[in-house]
Amino acid sequence: MKKIILASSSPRRCALLNQMGIKFDLMPSDIDEDAFKNLKGIELVKTLALEKAKNIFNKIQKDKYDICVIGCDTIVSINDLILGKPKDKEDALNMLLLLNGNMHTVYTGLSLVGIKNGTFFEETIYSSSNVYFSKFSKEELLEYIDTLEPMDKAGAYGIQGKGGFLVSKIDGDFYSIMGLPINKLYHILNKYEFLCHKNFTN
Repeated sequence: MKKIILASSSPRRCALLNQMGIKFDLMPSDIDEDAFKNLKGIELVKTLALEKAKNIFNKIQKDKYDICVIGCDTIVSINDLILGKPKDKEDALNMLLLLNGNMHTVYTGLSLVGIKNGTFFEETIYSSSNVYFSKFSKEELLEYIDTLEPMDKAGAYGIQGKGGFLVSKIDGDFYSIMGLPINKLYHILNKYEFLCHKNFTN
């Protein structure tokens, strides 16, 4: 039997896996992300994605199934400054003012760690996308913040939600900006033979 596990509590990543029709178990990792705060950009998202996947892989029983653990991490970066989730509404406004009328980069790391037919495998990749914001007034940004959508989003906006109006153009992968590059994920899962009828919903 094959088992796919998502090492994340992100409702957006869960929704994207469901969109792909993949059956999976949810086991959020509990790594200390602050331990890697000295890393930047691509190195940071790849490292965090791998550490999240390894964290769960090392906890689970592996003698009954072929196992594949999916780890992900996404950051928003502008002028080498990494924007995480806002601490409060004021922090969200400061982030949105920084992004307002500018281009920023979204980096997403994707790591698959598992065991197939007794053989361990590990693969980590990343995706980067440039996102362009139109120019908005402070009042418009405050109205968006009042929806509370920005409060659990890196960079204080959700491209797939109400915050989509902020974005004038993207260069890259829309789903990667959401937090899971599903095209890349499909190909890696297929490579390790984790895509079969047992993993897909009817």
